[in-house]
Amino acid sequence: MAGSSVAAGLAVAYTGAAALAALSERPELFGRAMVIVGLAEGIAIYGLIVAVMLIAKG
Repeated sequence: MAGSSVAAGLAVAYTGAAALAALSERPELFGRAMVIVGLAEGIAIYGLIVAVMLIAKG
């Protein structure tokens, strides 16, 4: 769980910074930028699901 959360945090940090830079030049990219940041956040959700499954199994 911790590894996926750290990875998701790093991914959101880098993609969020790049998205803000792109939005400052082309505001019409807002939807695409949020999708990319959301996909990076999905890593943490997958980690949470795996952690819950492991706890329930044990």
